[in-house]
Amino acid sequence: MSVDQYKKEVGMMNLEKLIEERESVSTKEFPVLEKELLLRFEQLYTGAINDVLREFCLLNQALPNHIVPLREYRLVAGIAFTVKSSPNAIVKGEMEFRTQMLDEMHEDAFIVWDTSKDEKGTMWGGVMTATAVGKKLKAACIDGGIRDTHQILEKDFPVFYKYRTSNGSLGRCLITHYQKPIQINDVFIKPGDVVIGDVDGVLVVPRDVAYDVLLRAEEIRENEKKIFGWVNEGQTIHQITEKGGYF
Repeated sequence: MSVDQYKKEVGMMNLEKLIEERESVSTKEFPVLEKELLLRFEQLYTGAINDVLREFCLLNQALPNHIVPLREYRLVAGIAFTVKSSPNAIVKGEMEFRTQMLDEMHEDAFIVWDTSKDEKGTMWGGVMTATAVGKKLKAACIDGGIRDTHQILEKDFPVFYKYRTSNGSLGRCLITHYQKPIQINDVFIKPGDVVIGDVDGVLVVPRDVAYDVLLRAEEIRENEKKIFGWVNEGQTIHQITEKGGYF
């Protein structure tokens, strides 16, 4: 084998590994029903779950802090339904593709939308919200614009977003694909991951570790109940840390 052939084969193998890591989508079954898993996550908060992800050496799971909640939501958890769009002048076919995408959105989905850093259009509005409520989706996270804010607020549907403008998307942006792995800043999001959001932002929990993360976060919640109890009793910082407490 020549040096060039060797380099070519090694390069192809490395590329296959990268494709597997980036584009594979887990279908792992949870030990409990999916609805139970989401409900249990909803008894927690993003800070505790993020600390657990750190224990799992997963440090880039929080979506960027320019994405903010429309309201000060308590935690909402859903299953990632990913969408990718990008600024584009093309209009033809956009509405048909959007209709197809909406048909495939499933109950308990948490929409995560990568807009390719668009700064001019809106991907989410009143009609999308009404549709989401009718299909029993859990929430939407748009790394871009929303509009019809009063209609979203009336539906009390959790939305996380980057900015607001009256601009629509048609003629400004084009949906390129959905239910494929996407990346927002340093965070990779794959269909089927667990996505959680509250007043402190949005966090992505990879599906393969979601149940283990849940169990550990529940442990932390119970530990913190003890710590708050010790604080309320007036115990000193030294006494609390001696018993394994932290601040």
